[in-house]
Amino acid sequence: MKKVRCLVALLGATTLFTGSAHAHDIGSLDAKTAEKVHKSKAYSPYVNRNFPTRPLFGDTHLHTGFSMDAGAFGAKLTPRDAYRFARGDQVMASSGQPAKLARPLDFLVVADHSDNMGMFPDLFAGNPNILADPMGKKWYQMIQEGKGAQAALDIITQFSQGTFPKALMYAPGTAAYKNAWQDTIDAAEEYNDPGRFTAFIGYEWTSLVKGNNLHRNVIFRDNGDKASQVEPFTVYPPAGSANPVDLWKWMQNYEDKTGGQVLAIAHNGNLSNGTMFPVEKSFGKRLDKSYVQQREKWERLYEATQTKGDGEAHPALSPNDEFADFETWDKGNLDGSVAKTKDMLAGEYARSAYKSGLKLEEKLGTNPYKFGLVGSSDAHTGLAALEEENFFGKTTPQEPSPERISAVFMNNKKTGITIHDWEVGSSGYAAVWAEENTRESIWDAMERKETYATTGTRMIVRFFGGWEFEDADANTRNPADTGYLKGVPMGGDIHSAPNGKTPTFLVAALRDPIGANLDRIQIIKGWLDQKGNLKEKVYDVAWSDNRKPNSEGKIPAVGSTVDIENATWTNTIGATELIKVWKDPDFNPKERAFYYARVIEIPTPRWTAYDQKRFGITAPEGTRLTIQERAYTSAIWYTP
Repeated sequence: MKKVRCLVALLGATTLFTGSAHAHDIGSLDAKTAEKVHKSKAYSPYVNRNFPTRPLFGDTHLHTGFSMDAGAFGAKLTPRDAYRFARGDQVMASSGQPAKLARPLDFLVVADHSDNMGMFPDLFAGNPNILADPMGKKWYQMIQEGKGAQAALDIITQFSQGTFPKALMYAPGTAAYKNAWQDTIDAAEEYNDPGRFTAFIGYEWTSLVKGNNLHRNVIFRDNGDKASQVEPFTVYPPAGSANPVDLWKWMQNYEDKTGGQVLAIAHNGNLSNGTMFPVEKSFGKRLDKSYVQQREKWERLYEATQTKGDGEAHPALSPNDEFADFETWDKGNLDGSVAKTKDMLAGEYARSAYKSGLKLEEKLGTNPYKFGLVGSSDAHTGLAALEEENFFGKTTPQEPSPERISAVFMNNKKTGITIHDWEVGSSGYAAVWAEENTRESIWDAMERKETYATTGTRMIVRFFGGWEFEDADANTRNPADTGYLKGVPMGGDIHSAPNGKTPTFLVAALRDPIGANLDRIQIIKGWLDQKGNLKEKVYDVAWSDNRKPNSEGKIPAVGSTVDIENATWTNTIGATELIKVWKDPDFNPKERAFYYARVIEIPTPRWTAYDQKRFGITAPEGTRLTIQERAYTSAIWYTP
């Protein structure tokens, strides 16, 4: 099932090298000739093409020193530094070492926490408003004396316990907060370069109820003229709220006031202890039609992978999926104050939420979990550096050093929950099928959910669903032409099956040009059967190296070429590309269902292996030293 072709321009991606010809490109012709061209069948297959031709890669969740926790950890980079780094410039990390990406990103959202935004830069600078408060002066002096870690711990403790000095609280309505938000906007405006690099305006709303992570990243489609008319929504009173329903009200008020547009991306839910995807109640109130309609409207995407673990699936929820246990964080909530129990897991992972959404739609008329998938970093360094061989950690103390691989990221002495630094993942990026590299075009693609998540790889993935795909559609050099003609792309919907028809899917992937070959493509299906039971199944649909299914129908492992000692691998196994038309063999036209694709690379060295090699150290026992990078597409839903 290996496709031995160099898909230089996979699925319509030829424009990476040849450009795309649109009607306005014939302006050099005279009027009669131009009219003749329009009336005849064009020789060029790319004439008047009006769909996205290449994915754009970015990070929708990056923190700078403007975030209180990032500043407490020692981050001093600003939003301007973050945009410079993402567009490809070399910057000096907060740890004092130079940093640069192998390849620039196409877009970035600086999503600093809305609560107490901008406080730490003023503390580091010793601004008069900080020094006027006795506690602020004490913290500043501690930092000057080299006791920054102790000061940071004291600050975070007081903030979480509600004893933080009111005079130092940067809250909406205060001059200090307004200045920080305006500076955030100005940085995005300054670095936004339509057609080359997109700098989004955004922030993170940081709901944390009893340590359960319910954060959302809010992204503006608009420029600073509209974003500056409001201040971000916060969690802490009197104006804030930890209930996402109130965030959605803020979003509606923003659109009503400015005529602008915003969307929210739910944070990876694996540290929410089952509260990210409720099925019965949320904040003590039973889910109703209003809740599911509002959530589906505003929360268009979900962050399926990031540095604090992967959120696609969990082995306890998907015991028949040998790839479900990937970069798993399942010990407790965000601060480790409450240990995880098995009954919490279904409210935390994308696949289980996709399934729950089918049942909620049947009950309440709307699927609140009809979201697309993206990956992003949640790095608190100002550096969107998620390459395994170039990983700058989640926080400033986790930037490259011989010590980080054996350090402890979190240790809650009360519960005994411990997370080591080596468990932090170098993940991930958001891939967006947008027609142009602009705020409007990328945001619109996010809104329609034509996106996929990667764990840091930049593989190209297409996924279409419809009723008319046939095997021959996998033999074209431009499958996207057929994909958009015969079906809908990732994030789309297919409805009421025509008589005798079964849904068909066109899926294809091209390896990252400087990355690893591909192991396989899988399609994951979930459905609600006629008895009201939620089910799922993982199908291997394309794979490399002419492997054959075993007696249980499973495709054997691809093997490994990783040399851990030297942190290298070879692309002598796997495929450069995989493409397939697949028909659901278990389709029932009366059952609601979803389908999404998962593309898996061959094994490669993990960032821990690179650290071990470069620093000449030995990783602690149990450290993961290899990884199979992957991508997850947004789903396509079938509704009877």
